[in-house]
Amino acid sequence: MTKIDSVASDLASCIESSARLFPDRRAIVNPDGSAVSYGELNAKADRGAAFLVAQGVVPGDRVGILMPKSANTVTAMMCILKAGAAYVPIDWTAPVERICAILKDCQIRTLFIDSRLATSIKVAEAGVEHVIVVGQGTGTSERTRQSRWDDAVNHTESVSPRSERGSDDLAYILYTSGSTGIPKGVMISHRNAVSFVDWCASVFHPSPEDRFSSHAPFHFDLSVLDIYLPLRHGATLHLIDDETGKNPKALAAFIASQRLTVWYSTPSILHLLASFGHLDRYDFSSLRLVLFAGEVFPVKHLRQLTKLWPKPEYYNLYGPTETNVCTYSPVPLPIPEERTEPFPIGWPCAHCAAAVLDPRENLPVRKGEEGVLYIAGESVFKGYWGRSNETNAAFRNADGQRWYSTGDVVREDPEQGFIYVGRRDRMVKRRGYRIELDDIECALYGHDSIREAGVVAVNTEAGDTQIVAHIVADKEPPPDILQMKMFVAKALPSYMSPDIFIFHKRLPRTSTEKVDYQSLKQLQQRLP
Repeated sequence: MTKIDSVASDLASCIESSARLFPDRRAIVNPDGSAVSYGELNAKADRGAAFLVAQGVVPGDRVGILMPKSANTVTAMMCILKAGAAYVPIDWTAPVERICAILKDCQIRTLFIDSRLATSIKVAEAGVEHVIVVGQGTGTSERTRQSRWDDAVNHTESVSPRSERGSDDLAYILYTSGSTGIPKGVMISHRNAVSFVDWCASVFHPSPEDRFSSHAPFHFDLSVLDIYLPLRHGATLHLIDDETGKNPKALAAFIASQRLTVWYSTPSILHLLASFGHLDRYDFSSLRLVLFAGEVFPVKHLRQLTKLWPKPEYYNLYGPTETNVCTYSPVPLPIPEERTEPFPIGWPCAHCAAAVLDPRENLPVRKGEEGVLYIAGESVFKGYWGRSNETNAAFRNADGQRWYSTGDVVREDPEQGFIYVGRRDRMVKRRGYRIELDDIECALYGHDSIREAGVVAVNTEAGDTQIVAHIVADKEPPPDILQMKMFVAKALPSYMSPDIFIFHKRLPRTSTEKVDYQSLKQLQQRLP
């Protein structure tokens, strides 16, 4: 087997080594089946980087990407990295107001934009000075300086005037709403990202023969593993478009037909596949790894999936955008029928250190006690773009290291590692009791007829805390309110019992397929 260089100093060098070793091998397969080789990808990225530099992009600049998922989108990322700048992927399906808010906040002067969006986004008002239009179309109607994609990737200089890419330089910024709904930019350096990719390689052992899924949108941190782990090791990356990604029948057929070997997504997508993808109709014998992250995987849904896909190894990966994956746990199979608790988030990754602290005193708790999880190490982000106060509040310095507060409450088990308890901002006080809303969700998933559950707390005009359970049932008709109250009375103490049960056909979700708790709260506030 051809040996991949053991050390990558920055993200752009991930594709450079593969291009040298495997110039003709398929690097990226588009949703329509067309493919780009490693040699072609690297050459276009070199020419595109030279074009950006000629247009005035300098190291440290932030260059936006507002495009649907394609090989061109990945190429744009590489162009930006090779020019020494940082890329900012923006959800191209987001409301215009949010897109413009990110453009302004990040002070983006140069933007790669899909031609279908070019006339609907007032880029000049957002401060953008230069757009590179990708696809067929007339481009923006504003007075912003414009270039075409072909002009960039066919630039006459075939080799980029390679900018020095320091390991501590900014590589990309991912915008996350957090609990407040206000976008904030998480700054990730080359060192942060490469340390994560290297850890992934040491655990998952990618090879040039692997075929990776790319299900997550590029503005979601799951995409970092999707993109850089296969490209670093000469494997093939299969891009999944939005429509296929949300259609379990089409997705199951895609995984089987492309003979994917590595899958990575949120548990929600895997649950849809298991429930509605007719997995028993296809051959998934090529699949060797199933990785999931981003939310808790209810055990009954995970058990269902592992029975349909018994061959792959399963890993529960945990970590906020600020650290990417920082703990992990292999899932032992088969899953016992009597198990109802979700699997732990496990042990710290080798490139991370972890500590559990009392949130009131910032002192370590005893083993088995609950506390807030803090992470230190090479993968921890640089800070929030333009928000020094929030950055300072997120860190504490101890033992010569910067420790990031994840805001997640955990407890440590000597045999299982860290067990996820819930978000600090998902804790409420009611009748004098501290309640984890995630505990209520976990109990609801114990009901045979519950497919999805999202629990929120709202304050009434009288000043009381009301707990509202938003539910999607597997069967019609759904359980009635009396049945649900009788069920939770057996599963939970009375002070944790939801006051209101609301049934939905589907819970609202964010663009990264997590339950959208902000929308659920707003929905409840609009109800009489």
